[in-house]
This record gives sequence, structure tokens and C-alpha cells, in this order.
Amino acid sequence: MTVLRVGNASGFYGDRLTAWREMLDGGELDVLTGDYLAELTMLILGRDRMRDPSLGYARTFLRQLEGTLGTALERGVRLVTNAGGLNPAGLAAAIGALADRLGLTVRIGYVEGDALARPDALTANAYLGAFGIAACLDAGADVVVTGRVTDASLAVGPAISRFGWSRDDLDALAGATVAGHLIECGAQVTGGNFSFFTELPDGGHRPGFPIAEIHADGSSVLTKHPGTGGAITVETVTAQLLYEVGGPAYLGPDVVTRLDTVELAQEGPDRVRVSGVRGNPPPDTLKVGVNNLGGFRNSMTFVLCGLDIPAKAALVRGQLEEAVGKEGLEFTLARTDHPDATDTEAASALLHVHLRDGDKARAGRAFSAAAVELALASYPGCTLTTLPGDATPYGVFTADAVPQDAVAHVAVLPDGTRVPIPPPAVTCVPGAPAQPEASTGGPSSHPTRRAPLGELVGARSGDKGGDANLGVWARSDAGWAWLRGWLTVARLAELLPETAPLTVERYELPNLRAVNFVIRGLLGQGVAASTRFDPQAKALGELLRSRPVDLPADLDPGVPS
Repeated sequence: MTVLRVGNASGFYGDRLTAWREMLDGGELDVLTGDYLAELTMLILGRDRMRDPSLGYARTFLRQLEGTLGTALERGVRLVTNAGGLNPAGLAAAIGALADRLGLTVRIGYVEGDALARPDALTANAYLGAFGIAACLDAGADVVVTGRVTDASLAVGPAISRFGWSRDDLDALAGATVAGHLIECGAQVTGGNFSFFTELPDGGHRPGFPIAEIHADGSSVLTKHPGTGGAITVETVTAQLLYEVGGPAYLGPDVVTRLDTVELAQEGPDRVRVSGVRGNPPPDTLKVGVNNLGGFRNSMTFVLCGLDIPAKAALVRGQLEEAVGKEGLEFTLARTDHPDATDTEAASALLHVHLRDGDKARAGRAFSAAAVELALASYPGCTLTTLPGDATPYGVFTADAVPQDAVAHVAVLPDGTRVPIPPPAVTCVPGAPAQPEASTGGPSSHPTRRAPLGELVGARSGDKGGDANLGVWARSDAGWAWLRGWLTVARLAELLPETAPLTVERYELPNLRAVNFVIRGLLGQGVAASTRFDPQAKALGELLRSRPVDLPADLDPGVPS
């Protein structure tokens, strides 16, 4: 066959429970994938494994598979998932037991070798590539389970198996990597979390899950099953392409994908062609995600109503510091209050108080009880939105790297044969990517109008460890000509002051009419440790779009061109 139809039914651990059934029943597929592993998920699975060594995989997948495995086998749809997490062999065995109970015969392969021995870490896993998945499929596996592979590998592996690509087919591998990246987050590419959701046919009510039709040259068409919600447009695809990426060189274990070569074209309703992708040899190292327990934390929130908000917050701060000590305390005053409000909620600000400490007792009841004890002994109108509670453990994520040849990547075939997957013979050391910094060119003489930035641009943002990325795209060529010269690092700091003291990298992607920013350290020690109101930076793009700026008066904010 000249086309491989790869669908996706899960973008994270906790995604739509019915998606596997919807995708299998909705139309033709060759492969159905499921992505369950985020950086935070590895921490959750690590804690599961501490309680029970037989766990460490995404148990939701087993529940989803119970009602769909028979259908997949009957229709010849092969299943590929990273739900194996920290224990792919354990999940493979559990699937075998499930099949036996259902009276089904299923061939199961799995990939291992990502787990690294780090006695000082809760979890340490290398991001493996796609050739182990391909080996399992080549051996006839109906289901392939992996641990920590790159998200895109779930789609790249089946394409390698179908088209017989070698490690030298860099452009094809890069094209499939883009396809895999586009479908890995499920409904995000079909209109989920889309800046212009009100323009979608169903208003963004229930977007369907995506399909990548991958061709032998690595090009693809992004689509979805007929009759499902959302939409596939150049803009929804652009939004997902900008999600959680850095510079134009997108590093992977099998290929470095040049995002600045991606070309998108609307081929028809809910069909976007992805072509032109170029690939370079992969780096000689693999990324390693490391999770450690960082300590314990607790939070309490005070409601401050009416007058003297800063003074009330200062009083609480002094009282709590005296009660439990200053170390580890963090105070954030959210000025949600409105002047001359006629109801309590609109007149109130929120004081969020966080405590992180290695001592569970201090971060637990000692802290939350001290906060509650202020109820009758602090500022006028004192009340809290939280009840006293114990501390919870939090994790710290860091990224490391190891040589590719230091990792024992192994495909375990359905008959139990263990096949070592050799590292790529040709690698490169990626240089520092160019970061063109636009110049505003001085004050504009063109007429402007004051309006939210989001009238002209879309945005998508996300997290990578302690860093955040913020992709911004223009809706027209004229808008791009303005955006690339206007949205500098300095201007970003004006619009989002929390970025000003941080290292910010700026990259241009002209084919997408987009600028991508990587904001180092915005999320501190990572999602699990962050006390930021938006700990994964998911709303950072929408915050930027909401800021009033001087837009060119002659630019049309309407339908994209």
C-alpha cells in the first residue's frame, strides 16, 4: 500500500476514555497509537511502582483495551502505545492475561532499555527512537508496548516497518516525525485548545481524534474520521506544530527534523498536506528525563476583600512567618478584586501561600493549622478557601543526556526473541541554532488602533521541564510581515513582565508565519514542583494574546489567508 493510516487515541494519561472505541469504529485505520507519557506522568508512575513493583504502567490503557482489543484484531488494526511507562514487560504480560480472559489470540511485542540505573533518582529514562517498534511490527506484533520513547516514534515506527526505511532515509524519517508530533497530543491538532475555537464548525465542543496518512516519502496528510467534531486546517496544524518545540532543529534519536522546512497546504475539507520536510543525522546522545522527589508542599488561600488589600496581605505574611518560620514560604497576591464591586467575590483578592520543605510535618498540619488559626485573629473579613490538610510530596524534573551507544535499546518480539537495536552509525553534533532578533525599525508612521494582540495572531504554549515555549503565528502574509519585525524578545518582556529577568530564545519559522520563544526557567524545577498559577504554561499564549497593543490599522483581523 502507498499510504499508511495512523490514528491516535490518547494524548496523555487521563485523555478521553472512549477515544479508542471512537477511532476503531469511525473509519479505516492501519495503526492506532496512544501516548500516555508526559514528564509528570513518569513521576506518577514512579510513585505507583514504589507502592507496588508490579505496577509502573498506565492502567487506564488496560481498561480501554478490554472493550476494543477484539475489534482491533478483527479489523487488522495494529496498536502501538507507550503506556508501558516504567514497566513495558509488565503491561505486555497484563495484555496477554486480558486476551486469555477474553478468549483472543494476540501477538504482543514490547520495547525496553530506556530505564537507566540511577540510584539517586526515582526514575531515569532515555528517550528511545522508533526502530525497536518497527522490529516488533516486522515480526508480526498486533500490539506493541513501549516505555519512554519519543512521542513521535509511535507513528514513525509503523512507517519504518511499512515502507522499509533505513537510518539513511533522513527526509522520510523527518517527515514521519512531523506527522507523529502532530497527532501525538490527540485532539489538539483537530481544534482542541485552539486560539480561534469560536470559528470551528462545532465551536470546539467535542473535537475528534486525528489521523496521519503517511506516504512512502515521509509526506503526510492530516485528517480525521468523517462526522467527528473540530476541524483540520492549516492553522490547527500550525498550532500543534508549535507545541513544546524549541529551535528549527527538532532533535530526535533517529533524525534531526528541520521544522523550518515544513510546508502546509489545505488539500480539502479537514485535510492538510504536510510536505517538504528535511532531516539531518541525529545527535550522538539521547535525552534522559530524570525525576526525583524534591520534598513536601502544602498550600492555603486567603480571601482579602475590600480596602487595604496590600496591608492585609502583609499582615498574613508576618503572622505566618512568625508561626512557622520564613524558610520555604512563598506568597502570591492575585489582584482579582474590582473597584466599586457590588458582591463579595468581585471585591476580593486571593493570597496564595505555599510552603515547600523536606520535613513533611512542618509542611503539613503545622503549616495549614497555623493558617486556619488566623481566622479570628488577623485582617477584617478573614476567610480561607482551603481546609487544613497534610503535605503532599512533589517531584523535580531534570533533563540529562547519555551517548546513544550507552543505552541497550531492545525489541522483545512476540515469540520472546530479544533483538538489540543498534544506535545510528552516522550522527552529528548539532550547533547552536541561529536566533534572528527582529528589529522594530523605530516608531511606525502607519496608523494604528489599540486592540488585543490576539485579533491578529494565534498562540500555543507549553512546558518542557522548567522551561516554557510560546509559539505565535500570524493569520496572513501581511500579518507575518508585521509580526516578525514587531514581536521581539524585548517586546515580549514588556507584554509578559515575568519573562524579563529570564533567558529567552527567539526563533523564526517563516513557512509557518510563526515565531517561537523558549523561556528558560519560567517553571522553576518543573511542573510537579511549580507553584505558579499556570504551572505548565498552557495559558501563557492566551495571556499574550489578551494584551492590548497598537495594531496596524490596515491589517484585517478576519479570516486567515
